[in-house]
This record gives sequence, structure tokens and C-alpha cells, in this order.
Amino acid sequence: MKKPLIVLTGPTAAGKTHLSIALAKAVNGEIISADSMQVYKYMDIGSAKIRPEEMQGVKHYLVDELLPQEEFHIVKFQQMAKAAMEEIYAKGKIPVLVGGTGFYIQAITKDIDFTQAEQEDGYRQELEQLAAEKGNEYLHQMLLDVDPVSAGEIHANNVKRVIRALEFYHQNQSPISAHNQEQKEHETPYNLAYFVLNVPRELLYKRIDDRIDEMLKEGLLEEVQKLKDMGYHRGMVSMQGLGYKEILAYLDGEYPLEEAVRILKRDTRHFAKRQLTWFRREKDTIWMNKDEFDYNEDRILDEMLKVCRNRGIL
Repeated sequence: MKKPLIVLTGPTAAGKTHLSIALAKAVNGEIISADSMQVYKYMDIGSAKIRPEEMQGVKHYLVDELLPQEEFHIVKFQQMAKAAMEEIYAKGKIPVLVGGTGFYIQAITKDIDFTQAEQEDGYRQELEQLAAEKGNEYLHQMLLDVDPVSAGEIHANNVKRVIRALEFYHQNQSPISAHNQEQKEHETPYNLAYFVLNVPRELLYKRIDDRIDEMLKEGLLEEVQKLKDMGYHRGMVSMQGLGYKEILAYLDGEYPLEEAVRILKRDTRHFAKRQLTWFRREKDTIWMNKDEFDYNEDRILDEMLKVCRNRGIL
């Protein structure tokens, strides 16, 4: 018997948070956040983190679990999410994976194996040295020679990922692109219902703009200033998040506040567009277009529960 798993995803500002609580309560579930920012403490406003009073007693995992200086990446996410799932199953409840980071969700739904992706320090240093001496393009050409598919997908300036792909080839004598493709084609080990919540693009973009205005009213500037005062800086993965890097650039005097807000709104819209592209490529998704339900959340929830019952999840 495959264990049940419900996913609720969609672009930023589609309204996942509110619906996820109603869903979790209806299925006797607990929520695991599939978000690369909400895992960090002190980063509340910019990450649109759910507030304790909004949780309505539903337990949330991977929210407020790490300090901003700690590294959070796909492998760590997968380990933490799987541990949370075991805990939820042990209580006889259903895990509900909620968030907008598609690759994180795929790591769970396809149970992607990252063990072959171990790092090898000696070779990595050699490649870093080469990049420093001969430039990013030289390294990218090396990748093109052994793995043209990855070279086509990874920009030359994304040195970290270029090195990762070269490392993988060095260790396994096979391209990482082939490994990734094979992993993606895995059958899901779960009895899965994978919902994508969406709204028409014009409305989505308006909601993004409104949400950012709201964040500023709630004290986004003060939140980023406080993080800066605590010694958190741009070199940290956490501070590269949307809403943090733009405000940090303003606080560092790089450009005026209006420009920081304009860039933040623009980049968030681009991010939402990339999220939608990702979810359209995923095979198992069930799209819940809010306009088709006249924006009635009860009707959307009823439809989701019907799907779960039909699949034997409930």
C-alpha cells in the first residue's frame, strides 16, 4: 500500500496559505512547508510566513527551524521533509506539502536520489582554481564537451552548478543530465494528489503588487534592517531571497526605495511566471483554476476532497 501524500502548490500570491489550513483540517493532516525562505527564523514579512494565529492549531513543519546563517538546499530539505512525513504518518495523519518551490516538491514526490551527488573537495578546488584563472566560459566549455544537455541548461556564470555537473561527471563517468532525467521519470512512491492553485495572470500580478505594498506597510524595511544589524549579509543564501536582497541593496545605498520596490515587484512577477512554467511541465498535477470556481474557496476544497476520496487517499 502506497502511503498518502497531498501537495498544494502554485505561484506566489495565489492564496495557498489560507486554503492549505482548510485542506489540512478536512483530511486530518499536518503541513510541511515546501518553501526555501519560511524555514528561516526572523524572516517573517518578506517570506509571507504564516503566523501562528493563522495556523488554527494545524502543526507546521519546516517553518522557523533554521537560523539565517545556516545553509538550506535541496538535499537538506528532502531529509527534513522526509523526517516530518514519518512523524506525521506515525500519528495516523496525512502529510500536506504546501509551497511554491517546484524542485523541492519534485524531490519528495519522485523521491529523487541525491546520494550520487556527493561532493569531492579536491576536484572541486581544482575547478574553482580554473574558473579563477581562466574564467567562467572556460569551465562552461569543459562542461559542453562532456554534457552538452547540462551546458545548455546552465548559464556559464552559474559557476556553482557548472562545477556540480563537472564533479558528477568526474565521479560517475556519466552526465548529471541523464541522472536527473532518469530520476524525474520515477514513478511516485506515494498515493499522490498534486494540486496547483492558480489565478488568471493579470489578477496574479495585481495580487503580487498589492502583497508587496502590504509587506512594506507591515515593516519589511525594519525587518531587513534588523537582520542587517544582527550581522546577516548578502553573502548568505537566506539573504538572497526575494524581498531581502532588494531591500538590502536599498539600505546599502545602491538605489532609492522606489527603485528597490519596482525591482522587487518585477522580479516577483518573473518568479511567478517561472513557477507556472515548472508546474506545467510536471505530469501528475491537477490544476485548480480559481476563476473556474468563481473564486469560491469552499467549492475548490470540495473538489480537492472529491479527488482525494476517488484516489483512496481519504
